[in-house]
Amino acid sequence: MTIKDTPEEWEVRATETPFKGNKTSVRTDDVVMPDGSVARRDYQVHPGSVAVLALDSEDRVLVLRQYRHPVRQKLWEIPAGLLDVPGENPLHAAQRELYEEAHVKAESWRVLTDVYTTPGGCDEAIRIFLARDLSEAQGERFEVEDEEADMELARVPLGELVRGVLAGDLHNNCLAVGVLSLVAARQGDGLDALRAAEAPWPARPFEV
Repeated sequence: MTIKDTPEEWEVRATETPFKGNKTSVRTDDVVMPDGSVARRDYQVHPGSVAVLALDSEDRVLVLRQYRHPVRQKLWEIPAGLLDVPGENPLHAAQRELYEEAHVKAESWRVLTDVYTTPGGCDEAIRIFLARDLSEAQGERFEVEDEEADMELARVPLGELVRGVLAGDLHNNCLAVGVLSLVAARQGDGLDALRAAEAPWPARPFEV
């Protein structure tokens, strides 16, 4: 038995979009179940995202602290952002986010993991990259606004972040998945065995 997610699409009898926002929308589908009944499913339609676990030469991870209104908390996170342009190359988007949020560039990039954040209620797919060989970016800093204007930056030892995730002190999805995946990759086949930075991503196809 192969343990692997596989594509499948059940019949949709009707669909509507009761809400359309600036970046995301809500869709309602009437889906035919295996027994022939029809169930209504509401979910958020999302363009997709990228996140960057940036690891420096001292085994510290670049993190930022940002207010997240839906959960009413300031969360420690790794740099991340939306795929604003349909078909956008996720590596280019990740490099942009690292520059804009941390004013940092990286010479080495790998795909760390791909995840669906909340597949029961949202179609958001996130690709988390591992970025290494970090240096300060050149040029002017990106001008932040809204919640990002209050953002704090830090470099935290990887082990401290792992302990924080397991202790229930750190809750951001990308940070938790990213740091635990990094530890697992090191204990497995090693970081050089990770997928190339422009590996195919069926959830969000893109042009190389």
